[in-house]
Amino acid sequence: MSYEEKGTWQYLVIAVVGYAVYLSLVVPQFAGGAAVGEVDYVPAMLWTIGGAILAAIVLRIVVEVVVPSDSTRGDVRDRDIDRFGDRIGNWLVVAGALGALVLAMLETEWFWIANVVYLCFVLSAIVSSVARLIAYRRGVPAW
Repeated sequence: MSYEEKGTWQYLVIAVVGYAVYLSLVVPQFAGGAAVGEVDYVPAMLWTIGGAILAAIVLRIVVEVVVPSDSTRGDVRDRDIDRFGDRIGNWLVVAGALGALVLAMLETEWFWIANVVYLCFVLSAIVSSVARLIAYRRGVPAW
């Protein structure tokens, strides 16, 4: 498995685990009967995003120490797969921005605006990672 493919697997796992941790911190507040305006989501969101960044760095180092790659330089195929994954996943970032814009125009609670943006970032990471992993196995589609 190439260095880039290992990194894609790590990115996928960290995106899923990071968002699951965020949900495990925020959802119980709703279960406790807190209103949307009272949910303390900002620290949870900031810590999980920061933790995901730190986890990505540490995991990348640990995996390369335990299972070193032959080379850390990507080739043309890696760049094509990376572009393919970005094209597939970036539409979710745009959808999140548009969703947040609409919610802001409707003057909804900041909680919903922030969570739409965060969810779409996570979904973009998941979809782009899955697209890249499929491309590593089947090749980049010729569109």
